[in-house]
Amino acid sequence: MAPKSSEPLDAELADLPQALRWREWMARVEAVLFASSEPVGREVLARVVGRDCALDLLIEDISAELAGRPYEIARIAGGWQFRTKPQHAAAIRAARKEGEEGRDFTPNEALVLTIIAYMQPVTRGAIARLTGREVSRDLIARLHRQALIARGPRSPEPGAPYTYVTTPGFLIQFGLETLRDLPDIEALQDAGLLKPVADVDLDMPIAAEQE
Repeated sequence: MAPKSSEPLDAELADLPQALRWREWMARVEAVLFASSEPVGREVLARVVGRDCALDLLIEDISAELAGRPYEIARIAGGWQFRTKPQHAAAIRAARKEGEEGRDFTPNEALVLTIIAYMQPVTRGAIARLTGREVSRDLIARLHRQALIARGPRSPEPGAPYTYVTTPGFLIQFGLETLRDLPDIEALQDAGLLKPVADVDLDMPIAAEQE
C-alpha cells in the first residue's frame, strides 16, 4: 500500500509565477471535473485553487482550450460537469448499441413531471385537479425511482398529504443550471407536450430557485 501524504494541498501556490499558478489551477479544476460523475459545485473547486482565484474566468479558459474537443464543460444543477457535445450523441449510442432515443417518458409522466417542476411543492391531488385525471401512485413511484422527484413538505390541506418537488437529478437529466432555466409554458404547449390537457389552465409560476 502506497504511503499517504500528510502534507495538505498547497492551494495558493504563492511561490509560482502568476502564469504558472494559473495553469496549475486550470489543471487541478479540470482533473476534479474529469474525475466526477456529478456536477461539481463552486465550494468544492475552491478547495484546490487559491482564495483569489476567479473560478468563472478559470473555467472559461479551460473551455476555450476544449473548443476543438468532442466534450465541453456545462453549468448544470448549480455546478460544472463535463459532457459530450450533442453532435457526438449518435456515435456514443452506436458504440453502446443503444437505440436512437433513450427511455422516453409517457405523455402522462411528462405532464406530471412538468407540473411538479413548475408548481412545486405540489400534491398528487392538486396535480389530478389540474389535469382532470387520476395520478397513480405507480406513476409517482416511477419518477421517484429515476431520482427526478422527491417528497416535499406536507401540505396544510386536510389530511396533510405529502407534496412533491424536483431533485438535482431532474436538473442534471435536462441539462439545467436552475429551475429558472425552465422554458415558458407557451413553448411547451407549442411543442405539443401539454396537448393532452390543452383545456387546462397551466399558467404556473416557477417555484423558488432550486440549488
